[in-house]
Amino acid sequence: MGTQLIRHPLKEESLNIPSIPPGFESFTPFRIDDNTPASTIGSALQTAKKEQEIVHHEDKKVKRSLRRKPGINYANFDCSSGDESNSKTFNHIHIDQTSRSRGVTRGCEKGSNCQKVTAKWHPEEARVPNLSEAPVFYPNEKEFENTLEYIASIRDKAEVYGICRIVPPSSWKPPCPLKEKTVWETSMFSTRIQRVDKLQNRDSLKKSFKPNHHKKKRRRRSTKVGVDQDHETRGSLSPMAYDFGFEPGPSFTLDGFKKYADDFKTQYFRKNVDESHTKRSCEPSIENIEGEYWRVVEKPTEDVEVLYGADLETGTFGSGFPNMPSQVEGVDEKYLKSGWNLNNFPKLPGSVLSYETSDISGVLVPWLYIGMCFSSFCWHVEDHHLYSINYMHWGDPKIWYGVPGQDAIKLEEAMRKHLPDLFAQQPDLLHKLVTQLSPSILKSEGVPVYRCIQNPGEFVLTFPRSYHSGFNCGFNCAEAVNVAPFDWLLHGHNAIELYREQGRKTSISHDKLLLGAARDAVKAQWEMNLLRNNTPDNLKWKDVCGKDGILLKALKERLEMERVMRDYLCKTGQKALKMEATFDATNERECSVCYFDLHLSAAGCHHCSPNKYSCLNHAKEFCGCSLNSKFFLFRYDMSDLGILVEALEGKLSAIYRWAKLDLGLILTNHVPKDLGMIKSPSKEPLVVKNSDDVIILSDDEGENSIKKDESCKSDTLQSVGDITRGSHQETVSSQNNLERCNRRKGPCIAKVVRRLNCNVELLEFGIVQSGKLWCDNCAIYPKGFRSRVKHINILDPTNTCYYISEILDAGWDRPIFMVSLENCVSEVFIHLSAVKCWDMVRERINQEILKLHKLGRLKLPPLQPSGSLDGMEMFGFSSPFILQGIQSKDRHRMCKEYWESRPFHTQSHDDISGNSSVNIEDQSNSGDDTIVSGLFKKANLEELNVFMSVLTKDDSNQNRVMRLLNEEIVKRLRRIKKGS
Repeated sequence: MGTQLIRHPLKEESLNIPSIPPGFESFTPFRIDDNTPASTIGSALQTAKKEQEIVHHEDKKVKRSLRRKPGINYANFDCSSGDESNSKTFNHIHIDQTSRSRGVTRGCEKGSNCQKVTAKWHPEEARVPNLSEAPVFYPNEKEFENTLEYIASIRDKAEVYGICRIVPPSSWKPPCPLKEKTVWETSMFSTRIQRVDKLQNRDSLKKSFKPNHHKKKRRRRSTKVGVDQDHETRGSLSPMAYDFGFEPGPSFTLDGFKKYADDFKTQYFRKNVDESHTKRSCEPSIENIEGEYWRVVEKPTEDVEVLYGADLETGTFGSGFPNMPSQVEGVDEKYLKSGWNLNNFPKLPGSVLSYETSDISGVLVPWLYIGMCFSSFCWHVEDHHLYSINYMHWGDPKIWYGVPGQDAIKLEEAMRKHLPDLFAQQPDLLHKLVTQLSPSILKSEGVPVYRCIQNPGEFVLTFPRSYHSGFNCGFNCAEAVNVAPFDWLLHGHNAIELYREQGRKTSISHDKLLLGAARDAVKAQWEMNLLRNNTPDNLKWKDVCGKDGILLKALKERLEMERVMRDYLCKTGQKALKMEATFDATNERECSVCYFDLHLSAAGCHHCSPNKYSCLNHAKEFCGCSLNSKFFLFRYDMSDLGILVEALEGKLSAIYRWAKLDLGLILTNHVPKDLGMIKSPSKEPLVVKNSDDVIILSDDEGENSIKKDESCKSDTLQSVGDITRGSHQETVSSQNNLERCNRRKGPCIAKVVRRLNCNVELLEFGIVQSGKLWCDNCAIYPKGFRSRVKHINILDPTNTCYYISEILDAGWDRPIFMVSLENCVSEVFIHLSAVKCWDMVRERINQEILKLHKLGRLKLPPLQPSGSLDGMEMFGFSSPFILQGIQSKDRHRMCKEYWESRPFHTQSHDDISGNSSVNIEDQSNSGDDTIVSGLFKKANLEELNVFMSVLTKDDSNQNRVMRLLNEEIVKRLRRIKKGS
């Protein structure tokens, strides 16, 4: 479930195991070793015979499971815990090999759906965990109207607990179709058998599982049947489930299961009045049930077997919420479309799961859970670290335990510490959802655990990567599903990286959801900025877009991971092809090695099967063919994705370009018919009047746009200025202003600018100078620095040419910035500011455009607005290569103002290492947080944790890191020099 996977080596000793893993088996197995005394063997065989006779003769599968194999000691697999009163004093759970009596016998003369409960309630040995309660929220009717808005409003308060309870207003009483007589008495559902006494205390199942066996099982994303899960909001019963602790139980109707569950609870919680009187039943409190549950889990005295109707597909059995008009009438119709109706919940506006086209059972289609006393859902997190919500339709309470997402790793470490044998045999045990561990033990290890008691008519909400578990206090029915608000996106990205490391299958395409949301966000901005279509659906995107928006952060993080791999693979010279739009429309496309989703990019082989692909990480490993036979499929170029990033930042030119190139949106096709449209004189822009607003469309809409030189093309779109700082819509207050606009003789200023990719070429680094004017908090300005860039020609604006940017020393103890045409030394622009210097170039270009317009020249570009050129970028001070090169020239930190503004400013490497023999003159001492962040993104979570632990220890460890870093830089510089 997205947990960090730490693989432990399997131990060498040979262990014998039963055919069905402990924890969910229905009968107590035992084995007989060859060296067992004859008397013991005879006694065991008699016990086995008696047990087998109890089994209803129709249950042939269970009977076969009790077949004894020679040389097997079955008694080794009946286990109970020792004294755990002081959990801090032991390193792992002690397994007592003493055999226990069967506390529940299922099957009798009346049929297989009856039981005899001989297990005893031991109230004097209750083990109630001492826990704090999770928060409870009581929304009023107004707050309850918008589901995701309300969840967002409580997130800051509730997420630190990992789990919370939401009690709807008293007026919210949705009808439950499952209570109709025909459903209640005739609809059948299947159950699974759980051995409560072995959820925590059991032997490891070595030899029961093949390494990575779960990888070989595929499942369809659209149904999610066959997932190796079993929990309150995820799971299924699959063929491979028998390997992981699931055994099918009998089928019931709701009416029949209620009788079975109530009978178990009545028999179990009976009390002895005295030895001479009959036993009487007692209605236990929630505290009584919780104390007894953890006694059975931690320190069992009998085998306790229960049934659970878990993971029932509502598409088959039916939902507890109305989802058809025929199921409601009158005032109840509001529940059909309510956001709290779990059939609507996953795809509500604001949930990125709405971009998943398949009906994934359990994620997008709710599952039902019909429980009885002690039926359990073990510790787990949701698929892809999604939010989950659970609603109880009726019945006895359900007790939940939650751990905050930020403490997920602590829980995993505690589980490994206390169940070492199970994890040694099966490192991904937490993914199997068949293991409990007492909250008391987790608390003793510093893991915060919170209790949540859910009653009928209440919701329980779990947050991303929040581990949760629990059990039922009696017969009840609940329904659960997932949701993914925008704030989930970063959690989802973390999940897919963990899944890739662990070789886990995905259930949803994270990239499809992310790109779907980004494309809709750009469309909304296009409509708001260019058509003034400020509908509620469009306005909702404002909060997640922009430079601080969660959608932009998630997209940048994902694209950085993609860029790193593409940059590496492009060096191999393999052919890159455009991925077809329908590549994964009908078939699940996943890496054949690690199961990573291939929506954004894939690698294939011309010689192998045409339907076999891998992710970019495993392009070399997924088949044995030579590298020359491989090819790459990209849904988008990185330059196109760069435009998408800029569009989400709010840059109008990027919004316009993405809308036109990817979404097929053209302004002239979307101007409302009721707007007055006036065609300007020939070859002049179109003016659209909307009340007092005027939107001017430049020739960028037509064929007269500036031709882009292919030599300017780069992998990522370079910014040429943020024109959104000014108004992109010209507002006039009267008809006279509109007329003046129409009578304009000259070219208009461009409101939508077609970007030129700015690819700066370094000519000379120059020499770093001391003095505060030779740097600022943005850059260092070396004397003699020279760079070269292509831009619009000031002599002929219809073409481009090269410009030389230089930094000179005019003798004033400060730099002078100069820009000149490469082939025309008479055209020179000089200023004390790099920004102003290039602004002079922009003004000169506009002057030439006006001049040529008066002479009747056609196909001229629009005038360049203020801010359309970034002088720092045109000099090259936005280039990571140039920036790092200049930084490496100032190894003594002469430019103090610049270095003090860096987030990771440290003392020089010479002072740290104390080794003058190490040559670090040319190494890059980058203080830029963007570069450091990029390095961190390339590391996996385990590597980051190790790095953090090293840095937080004493100074000697920090110095060791610096020394290793210096050595690696020197090695790489030597290799570069040898290559050159």
